[in-house]
Amino acid sequence: MDKFDKLKKFDDFLNEQLEDPEFKEEYDALEPEFAVMQAIQQARIEIGLTQKQLSERTGISQADISRLECGTANPSIKTLQRVAVALGKQVQINFV
Repeated sequence: MDKFDKLKKFDDFLNEQLEDPEFKEEYDALEPEFAVMQAIQQARIEIGLTQKQLSERTGISQADISRLECGTANPSIKTLQRVAVALGKQVQINFV
């Protein structure tokens, strides 16, 4: 089984779980965190940096960069700004 088969099985499982209104509500509540994780990782990859290189640019440990991208960290705005500057980006927060 390759990784695409595993992803498909996970997607099927997730879609099944999202039919449960309570699960969907909790999952949707995590969307802002998912967006931050994805934005950091995507911006880093777009400019061709490894986590180690981003770590060196920000002064944030590689382990903490990994935690930011995996969603196991709760970064401050100051930390997000350090990452954004290192990626040539700006942090933008919107209340909708």
